[in-house]
Amino acid sequence: MRKKNTSYSGQVDAKTRANTQLARQIAQESKEATLSRLKTRQQGLSSQEAEDARKIYGTNAIAHNRSNSRLKYLFDAFMTPFTMVLLFLAALSLLTNYIFVPAGQKDLSTVVIMLVMVLISGLTSFVQNVRTSNAVDKLLGMVSVTTSVTRDGKAQELPTQDVVVGDIINLNAGDMVPADLRLLTSRDLFCSSSSLNGESKPVEKVADSQPQNLGDYLDYPNVLYEGTTIVSGSGTGVVFATGNNTAFGRLAQCIADTSIKQTAFDKGIKDISRLLITMTLILAPVVFLINGLTKGDWLQALIFAIATAVGLTPEMLPVIVTSNLVKGSVEMSRGGTIVKKMNSIQNFGSADILCTDKTGTLTQDKVVLERHYNLELHENPKILELAYLNSFYQTGMEDLMDKAIVQAAGKELDLDSIQKEYVKIDEVPFDFERRRMSVVVQNRSGEHILVTKGAAEEMLAASSQEEINGKIQDLTDERRKKVLKDIDDMNEDGLRVLLIGYKRYNEPVGQSTAADEDELILAGYLAFLDPPKESTRETLQQLEKDGITVKILTGDNAAVTKAVGRQVGLTMSTVYEGSELEAASDEDFARMVEECDVFVKLSPELKTRIISTLKANGHTVAYMGDGINDAPAMKAADVSVSVDTAVDIAKESADIILLHKDLRILENGVRIGRKIFGNTMKYIKITLSSNFGNILSILVASSFLPFLPMLPLQLLVLDLLYGTSCLAIPFDSVDKDYLAIPRTWSTRKLPKFMFFFGPASSIFDIATFLLLYFWVCPALVGGSYPSLSASGQAAFIVLFHTGWFIESLWTQEMVIQALRDRRIPFIQQYATAPVLISTLGAAGLGTLFLYIGSVARVFQFTQMPASYLLLVTLLLICYIALTTLIKRMYLKHERFLI
Repeated sequence: MRKKNTSYSGQVDAKTRANTQLARQIAQESKEATLSRLKTRQQGLSSQEAEDARKIYGTNAIAHNRSNSRLKYLFDAFMTPFTMVLLFLAALSLLTNYIFVPAGQKDLSTVVIMLVMVLISGLTSFVQNVRTSNAVDKLLGMVSVTTSVTRDGKAQELPTQDVVVGDIINLNAGDMVPADLRLLTSRDLFCSSSSLNGESKPVEKVADSQPQNLGDYLDYPNVLYEGTTIVSGSGTGVVFATGNNTAFGRLAQCIADTSIKQTAFDKGIKDISRLLITMTLILAPVVFLINGLTKGDWLQALIFAIATAVGLTPEMLPVIVTSNLVKGSVEMSRGGTIVKKMNSIQNFGSADILCTDKTGTLTQDKVVLERHYNLELHENPKILELAYLNSFYQTGMEDLMDKAIVQAAGKELDLDSIQKEYVKIDEVPFDFERRRMSVVVQNRSGEHILVTKGAAEEMLAASSQEEINGKIQDLTDERRKKVLKDIDDMNEDGLRVLLIGYKRYNEPVGQSTAADEDELILAGYLAFLDPPKESTRETLQQLEKDGITVKILTGDNAAVTKAVGRQVGLTMSTVYEGSELEAASDEDFARMVEECDVFVKLSPELKTRIISTLKANGHTVAYMGDGINDAPAMKAADVSVSVDTAVDIAKESADIILLHKDLRILENGVRIGRKIFGNTMKYIKITLSSNFGNILSILVASSFLPFLPMLPLQLLVLDLLYGTSCLAIPFDSVDKDYLAIPRTWSTRKLPKFMFFFGPASSIFDIATFLLLYFWVCPALVGGSYPSLSASGQAAFIVLFHTGWFIESLWTQEMVIQALRDRRIPFIQQYATAPVLISTLGAAGLGTLFLYIGSVARVFQFTQMPASYLLLVTLLLICYIALTTLIKRMYLKHERFLI
């Protein structure tokens, strides 16, 4: 029974139901009636007819309401956990500072500052989300997704969005069905509708069959829906619905390429959000109680607790993460790496294992037909002619070897003569179980010939005779062993070998199936060379230095893979074949995938199982693929990589697309991913430790001071300046050592980091409290706090608040410089210009507030003497020295700081 997908229940509107009704009608009528209904023909539309159809039916794209998208971005930007906390606190402050106080005491300044913080965070996040959307759209525009359409009487590769109702679509293995189609022809056409119904097993579609049961339109044998993948075979179909008018238009909108894959980093960000909100909910009441009990002014204590809660809220976290991703994706695009799904960048940088095929990755992706031998190992034009007939006339999944055969035949054979002599009448497409493909041709004498090429074992299994010196004889076991020995010898030279055979064939046209591939006459060998890239050895060495293990997962045999592997410097001491893995227990399988880096003769299912096992073993796995057989493994990987020339389903499954199939581009992208991860972690760790230190300072000061250590409004201004300066962190550089190994998200060490570095700032805060309370303020106002009059105490408090504001502001900005790198700041390491300007600029602006009369009055600051600013400078030097000492202690037990 089919496993139903209910994810789209309730989303199908009247129009979609109407299109389902249309599919039912079309499935029951003849092909001619469908063509007549759609005002088209077997030869396809003309360009003018296509343009007219587009005006009637619209473009072949799932329409996105851009204004609604912008509204959604705006909503999401302001509805983060942190902005929700800020809005709640602002509402509470409005009640306590304005609504429920006497007319003369009403004060909206605290509320205004909170709303400004919400606006800065929300609007910046909104702008970054829009930039993200625009960046993704622009980058995806660089990735070619085309469809074979018969237009103006000839097959053309056109952008998928140009498909219109009435177009004739040519389908081959690996294609994504671009619209809803009524099949006109089919040849062993199997497709997967897993994206629509959750069922992974491919089903056969037959153009000449009509549905027996009209209940489930997914089962209609002669109808294909948008989003379906062609697994094997070929066919043609006429488009009867496009874009939003397809039966699954709304579902396709939900499963578009921008769908989000949850990464470990995403989950970590959510964990941090929950942690900080929990800390706020616990610590803010504690601050409220301490100040209420020690000062007796419960209303002022409540306001101060609200401001403290705001200070604990890293409202810029969503903005920092989004800014990092946008900047990284743009930087990666310059190097030829297109990021389809932004959050996959984090996993890209975290990957410690890269699984890939060798063709085109380790090799040049330029396969050459080196030898076309008969069974006596002599060059023979008849072998090349048979290979040409098979490769030229097949309409399924053309690969590099087919292209190499056609190219070689063009140089050595009279192709015009061959094409006049033979006419194609049928084919049996390739699939990964048979590992063969066949074409049936008819010669001028009316004789049918089935020509088959494929992998050695599979061809030998289907052959009963051989051709030697023009004579047909039985294929004995001894001769089978000789054929395998010859292939092994060629494999040792790094050649990939296929066998080719044929038989006289008398089946009716259109009736050929895989069962007819029997009693073949084995004719000869096709040996291909795919030389390694010159850069491969160096790139593999660099990936190893980067902490990435490259594992080769290939369908080729061991001899060929070893020959290539040795040339590029891979360790080939252990190589496992697919049959060995299939026979292994789960425990042995888990061990085998760890100890071996080269796996050969793998099926798509085994590739997927290897990746799933590596993930279960604790690795972050990237998979690079470009074929239809790679799609399941790509979906199983933590991050999937494909190339612009890949089949549609591979590009659809990919998180990241390379414009060129080159490991050097991949290695560069990994380093950018690690840089993005590092800058995000800087903000998280530095802010956590800074906030932890601030709350310790506030708790100590609140317990012993006879007044609040800082006004709520001043706390909010302090947090606003610090948060705004952090917006430059995505533009910071990262230490080379940090980029040298993969990094995975973990919250386990965050508390240790907080407890090490948070109290360091508290020590200097407390030192500042003591200096201000016992020395600086008494010296400036003429006495200790208890000995002063009410007006003197008010002046004392203003001085104290101003003094701690300045010290706290500079300490917070300097902590970014101190903790961004393990080395000594301003001596051994420097932040980038944007970070220096933002941090020093924010601290300088806050200091300037003291000397601008109108601003100072609003925030209740006063001017501090130059001697105090000198004292703060000395405290900062001591703070940086202490932090450097603590870093050394911390790094004795930890490998990395950030």
